[in-house]
Amino acid sequence: QVRLVESGGGSVQAGGSLRLSCTASPYPTVNYCMAWFRQAPGKEREGVAGINANGVTVYTDSLAGRFTISEDRAKNTLYLEMNNLKPDDTARYYCAAGKVLVRVGCARINYWGQGTPVTVSS
Repeated sequence: QVRLVESGGGSVQAGGSLRLSCTASPYPTVNYCMAWFRQAPGKEREGVAGINANGVTVYTDSLAGRFTISEDRAKNTLYLEMNNLKPDDTARYYCAAGKVLVRVGCARINYWGQGTPVTVSS
């Protein structure tokens, strides 16, 4: 059982930055994939970025260059650095733990966090 707890969301003006954190208890150690997803009001959940046990990262094409996924295994924490935020980035952001890195995020997801809200105003 892996418990995921997100933090760092909030309200920011367009052009601003936020760093989301996801603390995992325990943090996966082998053959894993960790990812960020988001769900905007009235829309389906979509993949944002993923990272696997080898440090390979993937991003949704439209977000690459503005968002950066990283992890600090010593702190059991996954991060999402978000820069130059836009109103379209407004969503609830979820952390997920899975098995396979795919084009956008992870597949075979076993665990989800509760999410943290991000609101970007123009």
